[in-house]
Amino acid sequence: MGYGPTSKMLVNLVDGCAQAKNVVPGSAMWTLDGDRTVQTTVVDVTAVKGRQAVDVVTDHMTFTASPDLLLLTPDGWARAADVAGTAVAWTHAKKLCRERPTIRPGYEFGYFVGATCADGTVYKNYVSLIVNEEAFAARYAAALTACTGLPARLEAVTRPSGYLKRDLPGFRVRVVSSYLADALRHYVGGDAHHMRQRFPRVVLRDIDTFKGFLDGYVDGDGFTPKHGWGRMIASANVQFLVELAQVIGARFTPAKRGLASQLYVSNRWTDRGTFHPEHHPLDPPESSWVKVQEVRPRPALGAKPFTFYSYRLAPHPTFLVNGHLAREPW
Repeated sequence: MGYGPTSKMLVNLVDGCAQAKNVVPGSAMWTLDGDRTVQTTVVDVTAVKGRQAVDVVTDHMTFTASPDLLLLTPDGWARAADVAGTAVAWTHAKKLCRERPTIRPGYEFGYFVGATCADGTVYKNYVSLIVNEEAFAARYAAALTACTGLPARLEAVTRPSGYLKRDLPGFRVRVVSSYLADALRHYVGGDAHHMRQRFPRVVLRDIDTFKGFLDGYVDGDGFTPKHGWGRMIASANVQFLVELAQVIGARFTPAKRGLASQLYVSNRWTDRGTFHPEHHPLDPPESSWVKVQEVRPRPALGAKPFTFYSYRLAPHPTFLVNGHLAREPW
């Protein structure tokens, strides 16, 4: 009995998808190391004939493999024939070849996250900020480039004003990067909508990063009162402000009747000793669990058997079958 996918199943090479039968020694393959995508190299390829296969039907696709191919489940490695009703490790195959910028912590990173939480928009594969003030847009673009290395530039745009009933001039910063968009969604709990986003605790790595976050958020959704020694943040996302108030040691009372609440940020908030650094990963997780709906036995029909392909790999012994993490038995 073979231990791998059938000949025409797609496996994920670094150069792109390929049928299992076309993988040769020396090929670089994608795999998972924890929740990160990494590369591994094919050392040897073995082809074995067999008459019994299974169709593994997940929420994303169906693939055919040997019943003995091992798939990673929350309880450990399990035979493909035995994974019906459970979940298996998976990563989005179309995102494997994307650029992964190095995200650097610090003031600029905090500013970028804060301004995005306040005034930015996170789409499926890009991040955008549209504001009226050119200086704010310029600071945002500079911070984004400093913490990610991605080029960002200002564009003059117009946008409608519901209050004035006419278009107003503005400035847009837009960077296409699904990796960065995934990271921002991860920072705020998975949903980057301003009313549902969580406080991004990733900015608590150090005091400089958090100060950058405050400056970026205030530039977007805050102001400096005429009388007072501090700044004011306004938001209708109460839970977000509750968590932020705890970090700066401020009193916070939500507004009533659905109005936007305000949080006062004293310039002396650091004297309260309420800031405690926390370590959170900067890179987004690139793997998740996908449900296996069913596993169907698939015997070979006629005289022609299945050909199963297994791989010996290094340094990681695992590989991806169209995004699903697999390995042959030890």
